[in-house]
Amino acid sequence: MPPAILETALYCDDLEAARQFYTHKLELEVVAEVPGRHVFFQLANSVLLIFDPAATVKPSTGRFAVPEHGATGNGHACFSTAPLGYGHWLNKVREAGIEIERELTWPNGARSFYFRDVAGNSLEFGEPKLWDLE
Repeated sequence: MPPAILETALYCDDLEAARQFYTHKLELEVVAEVPGRHVFFQLANSVLLIFDPAATVKPSTGRFAVPEHGATGNGHACFSTAPLGYGHWLNKVREAGIEIERELTWPNGARSFYFRDVAGNSLEFGEPKLWDLE
């Protein structure tokens, strides 16, 4: 079984209200933000992602284009590859007959891969260094 959730996505159509709530009410630190698209928060051992659902259902482009996801049915969760490693989980998912939708190597060298569950949710396994958690 996967050992942890690396990141969790939630959706809010008012990102500024979400930013204010999570920073002022829960005292979370913003670690990344793109106005009109997302605001991300650091937790002890994970990252909380808040997306505008209207922005995440549009295809993204570029080197780090991730699969579309949104609150209308395609949520997202990322599982940590530690301690068994990236190759272990990639092989396990493939051996289960699940199609790998995309593999990425991020600017800091972390690797992750995406696939879908039976409901169409975007799932990912990522190395903890993706968020500098190791």
